[in-house]
Amino acid sequence: MGGRRTQSSFTSRRVVVTYVTTGALFTLSTSLIWSINTLFLLAAGLSLPMVFVVNASYTAAQMICELPTGVIADTLGRKVSFLLSVATLLVSTLIYVLSAQLHWGTPGFLVGSVLIGLGYTFQTGAVDAWMVDALSACELEKPKDEVFSRVFALSGAVSGAVLVVGPLLGGILGQYSLYMPYYLRVGSLGLTFLAVALMMREVGFSPRPLTLRTFASETGKIARSGIQYGVRSRVVQPLMWVSLAQGVFFAYGFYSLSPYLLDLIGANYVWLTGVVFSAYSLASILGNLSIRWGVMKRSDGSARSATGALAVLGVAMAAVVGLVGVAGILGPRLMGTGLGAFGLVAALWVASGYISGLAGPIGSAYINEHIPSAQRATVLSLSALFGDAGAVAGQPAFGYAAQSWGIAPTWVVGGLILGVVAPLYRLSGRAAASVRARDAFPPDEALESAPDGARRS
Repeated sequence: MGGRRTQSSFTSRRVVVTYVTTGALFTLSTSLIWSINTLFLLAAGLSLPMVFVVNASYTAAQMICELPTGVIADTLGRKVSFLLSVATLLVSTLIYVLSAQLHWGTPGFLVGSVLIGLGYTFQTGAVDAWMVDALSACELEKPKDEVFSRVFALSGAVSGAVLVVGPLLGGILGQYSLYMPYYLRVGSLGLTFLAVALMMREVGFSPRPLTLRTFASETGKIARSGIQYGVRSRVVQPLMWVSLAQGVFFAYGFYSLSPYLLDLIGANYVWLTGVVFSAYSLASILGNLSIRWGVMKRSDGSARSATGALAVLGVAMAAVVGLVGVAGILGPRLMGTGLGAFGLVAALWVASGYISGLAGPIGSAYINEHIPSAQRATVLSLSALFGDAGAVAGQPAFGYAAQSWGIAPTWVVGGLILGVVAPLYRLSGRAAASVRARDAFPPDEALESAPDGARRS
């Protein structure tokens, strides 16, 4: 028995190390261009609305490909899907940067952007599903939801540390040449591919063969399962609408921040945008660690409900986003200079990083707890699809609004849109409580335990 516990401990540790390491490498690779991507497209000659049209093509590709690539993860395996993700991102990043250097124009950026979207869909849901299934196959001393939440928090903290390096390095390199972060990303993705190939193996999941002939039927079958356990689930369905609402603004908000900050400060300090994005990452690490420090516990030591905590965090995020817009509108007038408004916007953005660091692991653990293993990757991909749909609609709309009104007012509107998140989390929480009560008291038992008058009625 002692030997088996040792082997189990080794296996679970290996799962966590693999999940955290490959995730960190992937995040580092992708984040190298985050702080300068919008500036790169503007420097290549695109207008601000066209920048968000290009970005919307990326999210449109994600939306279209989420379920088909989910089929890959749920049949051929999560590792195969992750490898396809890294390889596709490597090739698409090359197309993206060559579109600027070789003057391929908007069509080149659209092709590269669509392929980048495809690449991300191979990764979405598959890696989390791999970790959850692999740990579920191990002997765990603590409840699964607690273990998953801690692993998600650990991964978030490590990825947050990586995100301090990635955007900052990209911003520093971008100050010299906006091409350099893209070529560094290509090399880093090559290392990530090797790490995934060597470290990851399927545990707790049995891959199934997939051919072109059976792909359509598998897609239909898994899609129906995803709808049953996602859209039709009283618990999970509100989380899909949360993803939609967040997608409407956050993709635009993320990519509009760099030009917004430079407009406020009135200088082309590209490296400074990298500093702000890195500070955001540090705040997200603090949020991840706060979960381990017991911030989400009540004063009597009992745990807060996941949806209760997420609702509170949703209200806080909506308020912060709205204030980012208000700071840009009123700050220069009240302070007499854009520098003060720049500092206030940067501080609010960093505060939103702390909120995201708290909400991410809690939300991931909560949705995974309510999805069956066989449909996990598909339902997670379906949730991401809702977010993609929101981003496809939100980015062009906000982009054209920013061209007409300025970026600051669009953040105020974004805060109002995010106001729907908290009620949706509450709705999911009530549904989950109802399901738990039903499972604890099956219909026959509930009838027998009811008062005589209730049984007669």
